[in-house]
Amino acid sequence: MTLPDTLSFATASLRGTRTRTLLMILAMSIGVAAVVILTALGDGARRYVIGQFSSLGANLVIVLPGRSETTGNPGMLLGETPRDLTLDDALALKRSRAIHRIAPLTVGSGTISSHSRNRETLVMGSTADILHVRHMVMGQGRFLPDIDPRQAAPVVVLGRKIKDELFGAQEAVGAWVRIGDRRFRVIGVLAKQGESMGFNTDELVHIPVASAHQLFNTTSLFRILIEATSRDRVQQAKQDALDILSKRHDGEKDVTVVTQDALLSTFDRILRALTLALGGIAAISLGVAGILIMNVMLIAVAQRTQEIGLLKAVGATQGQIRKLFFAEAATLSATGAVTGLLLGMLGCFAIGKAYPVLTVLPPWWAALAAFGMALGTGILFSILPAQRAARLDPVGALARH
Repeated sequence: MTLPDTLSFATASLRGTRTRTLLMILAMSIGVAAVVILTALGDGARRYVIGQFSSLGANLVIVLPGRSETTGNPGMLLGETPRDLTLDDALALKRSRAIHRIAPLTVGSGTISSHSRNRETLVMGSTADILHVRHMVMGQGRFLPDIDPRQAAPVVVLGRKIKDELFGAQEAVGAWVRIGDRRFRVIGVLAKQGESMGFNTDELVHIPVASAHQLFNTTSLFRILIEATSRDRVQQAKQDALDILSKRHDGEKDVTVVTQDALLSTFDRILRALTLALGGIAAISLGVAGILIMNVMLIAVAQRTQEIGLLKAVGATQGQIRKLFFAEAATLSATGAVTGLLLGMLGCFAIGKAYPVLTVLPPWWAALAAFGMALGTGILFSILPAQRAARLDPVGALARH
């Protein structure tokens, strides 16, 4: 029996039981589609996070209060808190020749209002340099003035969405708004930019860092963003920041300094592992589909004993009988795998339309692995039914009714 004859016979057998065939193809295709969609989501999340950090440039260094090289700060268990970062700490970092710009950050929430309109918003206190460090773009007016960071000024720069909600089509630059119990003059509006590093820039308002300290009655900083003079000097900027702050804090190494490359590497490893885990969970359904194929084919052997007996009576060998069942399983699995790939790509397209910020494309290895696993699972679980069919006695099989 030639290969075309084997495939033709297997196809004819599957067409004879259409409902059963369609159900097995559906089970296999759901498993493949699940692998494709979940790995695409995991890889899309990885691309999104890396893109968010990459958009800030390649020379970024971030200083955080407290040490986090281990699983946390042991002092916190004793009721202690990390030493605060201060504006003087940030200004001291300018002594390093490897550091080009610094942008101290103080973050808090407040109610911003203009006339009868108001809304809750995130208020970011910083300096003029944050515009360059975070690569933001102005839409109207100008950004925060380049003044002594210790000097407060009643000026504010609005995110695009905040401007639209408070002023609509009216001009915002030059108008006065109230944040908490203080008045600020609008001097600029940022261009529409969306999310970056977990903040939606369009929903932020920026004020001078000294004004934020007065508004929130604090002297501490949330973060210090550092821009190194070049990519080659990022590690030097990191080490200088650690040394300078250690000296200022009585020799205590009580801050964490991370580079953008370290963050990207960490997130990349975590999200790649997550993608593999999601793919592995989805692949379990392929094993379930394989067991379904085995059970159905075992039933088929019992129902087709006379057909198998006739084939053996006219000269079909045990090997040829096994090949027939393998061909049926391979046809089912391949059809289910192709259908699953199409369903998976369709699902990725739909998710991409619903969430445009995510690039929902399955990794090539995931699609290839899903197809190969579906095909291999189907054939693997067809071994037992094929062996049982091949061992049937032709006389006994023909005698059954």
